[in-house]
Amino acid sequence: MNFLSMDYFVVLAQERNFTRAAERLHMTQQSLSSHIAGMEKELGCQLLVRHIPLELTYAGEVLLRYARDFRRSHEDMLREFCDIAQNQKGVLRVGAAATRGQILLPETIAAFRKSCPNLRIDLTEASNDTLHQELLKGTIDLAIADFPKALAGVTLQEFYREEIVLLMEAEFFAAIFGAESANRRKQFLAGDFSALRDCPLVLGDIEDVDGRIGLELLNRSGVEKPIIAARSHNIGTLLKLCSCGVGACFCPKNIVRAMLTEEQKESLLLFPLGREAQYQIRFGYKESTYQWSVIEKFMECAKGVNKAQ
Repeated sequence: MNFLSMDYFVVLAQERNFTRAAERLHMTQQSLSSHIAGMEKELGCQLLVRHIPLELTYAGEVLLRYARDFRRSHEDMLREFCDIAQNQKGVLRVGAAATRGQILLPETIAAFRKSCPNLRIDLTEASNDTLHQELLKGTIDLAIADFPKALAGVTLQEFYREEIVLLMEAEFFAAIFGAESANRRKQFLAGDFSALRDCPLVLGDIEDVDGRIGLELLNRSGVEKPIIAARSHNIGTLLKLCSCGVGACFCPKNIVRAMLTEEQKESLLLFPLGREAQYQIRFGYKESTYQWSVIEKFMECAKGVNKAQ
């Protein structure tokens, strides 16, 4: 058994499916199945219950624990020798929410590759909760996300502050509130959002930071049954729906600036939500026996790009 065997088993344990695991490993399903059977013969234990989805036996769970440790040590060793040789190569796996990544990552990757041209960047675009789990599983090296609480075994480093605001297209606002529009605007600016009970909304899911903060504000405002016109994990989609007059939207202020044209911004009413709608975006990376210098370089590039924006 070797490091390659460990890699095969970790991927199979993640996918719980021979076909998907073989595709990730760029090998045939038959070869992977034969390799796992060889491991079972060598160890003298059945590692899998072969139904759909695959299930690990107790022996399989034990092997997975060792395989993850071996894999992590092997990865750390290769990265440390890349630093020693000053020959950075391999893959850096970075995760971010789709819209945040769209704003930050293209320029960051362009700047980063000037100093590390032989490194490939693999991007994962997902919700904050999913990014946290991928980081803990070791399937990404660096997450750029909202971390409401500390994660065991993960180092957090501050990046920048975001602020969620409430947005409404001006004609939509007038159509919803009619003769009360002036009063509603004053109420919203004063922090009273109870009138949102009468307003269609386009909302993110609770596992997304905009969805979580939006739902918390609705609950504090006594809006128990909001009128939800649309839901999406993609804040960019929600923002475009809002600008088309489909519903009010909770959105990070910096994303409004980056994604909309000046004409679109002029058609929107923006209401601040107070300090409770502000939060820190952080870098998160797994604690390990050796910290790859490339991760620090990538974070520095991202900070430079964000400052320029």
